[in-house]
Amino acid sequence: MQSMNISLPEPLKQFVDRQIAQGRYSSVSEYIRELIRADEKRKAEEQLEAKLLQGLNSPEIELTAADWSSIRQAALAKLEARKKQR
Repeated sequence: MQSMNISLPEPLKQFVDRQIAQGRYSSVSEYIRELIRADEKRKAEEQLEAKLLQGLNSPEIELTAADWSSIRQAALAKLEARKKQR
């Protein structure tokens, strides 16, 4: 695992220390990792929302059986790739 050094102003460091003292996190590293994961999740949700809005604002088209088959194959491939990542 890689390490990083960060500099914080005293009020932020005290805030982080309080989070750990309250038992919400076992270490500064755990706290920072959780913040990064939450940011990743937020960005993914923003991207999904943008794609959904783009779809809602696009013209309607009728999908063929071949279109649905292609969509299904792509979705199954993505699921399989995610399983392999875990």
